[in-house]
Amino acid sequence: MALQMDAEALNAFLAVEFPQLEGAFTVIEVNEDRLVARLRVTDAHLRPGGTVSGPSMFALADVAIYCVVLSRIGPVALAVTTNASIDFMRKPVAGRDLRAECRLLKLGRSLAVGEALIFSDGQPEPVARCSMTYAIPPAKG
Repeated sequence: MALQMDAEALNAFLAVEFPQLEGAFTVIEVNEDRLVARLRVTDAHLRPGGTVSGPSMFALADVAIYCVVLSRIGPVALAVTTNASIDFMRKPVAGRDLRAECRLLKLGRSLAVGEALIFSDGQPEPVARCSMTYAIPPAKG
């Protein structure tokens, strides 16, 4: 399926529909094979022990997979997460942004399935892997 939204359109959508994110998440790249998004890590994302919190990594995966779905179906704000699984594999490096590389595994009329690998900037091995399913609301008409 051809792209319906590019990185610029996805970032504009996030800014309008989710102003509470205040630019924490940015779509860096999107094409027909994958989407890359970034979490700008701040002190608010850290937990004791000098690492990025699990909820922050989960949020990055959720935003990235949501955006890869929207890149194919267009600006459907009410597409929602219905299932999620995340594996935390390594300790992220504190003070470095996180990058999610994700792809869409299946896109149907009512469900979409995607996966993301999350990396700490400058590190070759992923720190987490996440798979999610999104419910797509029926088209009006």
